[in-house]
Amino acid sequence: MTDPISLAPAFAGVGRVYHAAACVSFGGKRDREQLRAVNVRGTANVVNAALEADVRRLVHVSSIAAIGRPESPQSVIDETTPWVESPVNSEYACSKRRAETEVQRGVAEGLDAVIVNPALIFGRTLPGQNTRAIAEAVRDERLPGVPSGGTNVVDVKDVAAGLRRAMQHGETGERYVLGGENLSWRGIVDALAAAFAVEPPRFEVPPRAALGAAWLAEAAARLTRTEPLLTRETARTGSRFYRYDNKKARHDLGYTFRPFRETARRLASNLRRENR
Repeated sequence: MTDPISLAPAFAGVGRVYHAAACVSFGGKRDREQLRAVNVRGTANVVNAALEADVRRLVHVSSIAAIGRPESPQSVIDETTPWVESPVNSEYACSKRRAETEVQRGVAEGLDAVIVNPALIFGRTLPGQNTRAIAEAVRDERLPGVPSGGTNVVDVKDVAAGLRRAMQHGETGERYVLGGENLSWRGIVDALAAAFAVEPPRFEVPPRAALGAAWLAEAAARLTRTEPLLTRETARTGSRFYRYDNKKARHDLGYTFRPFRETARRLASNLRRENR
């Protein structure tokens, strides 16, 4: 993605493209350049290659982080929620927002492209990565407390099906929220704990305490030159409850999703088999 010359032969003769590659990081400003190089300039390279190769359709995988977040905690976010510059927006969110701008630029230049915005995805991945790290922390009872906020969660299989439906039925230039259930972090962690048959954390972490712990984790990481277990960006995000509406995807694409407890049970079963 960061080498535009390498994309030309990869796109030659290809009719449909799913652009799902991205850098996912919540390390704050220190990861800004990598996020911009991969998510923004990399997406621009993909769009340019798609235009040059005259592909029939591009489906770009964005994120719910690229959609605006209202100040009111009671608001429900959908595809039309306006983006507002705010300290709450992570570097990752800003990079995904700018990536969408590159896709819309491609649409203006004649590219048939659709954008999907998955929620927080749970499914099989490498150990210690992304949401699997959350599941492993719950399984091993290493999670000291639960953030006070919440978000929308979705099964990776539902996202994959949503991508195919976006390719088939999505409107050019439109975006679609591929979300599942709006759950508090307590609800998410409790579902995972039940799937692993372990006790969930008892304590809820107040926002100020989460920020303080993040500051200490970042300071320790700088000294040890390691990745912090918690950043101020993730502490701020985890202390708020963001609710998302997937009605447009359900209506226009025929998108469906499964309950998170089903996802948690399958994830727990997969991790048990890996450890045998």
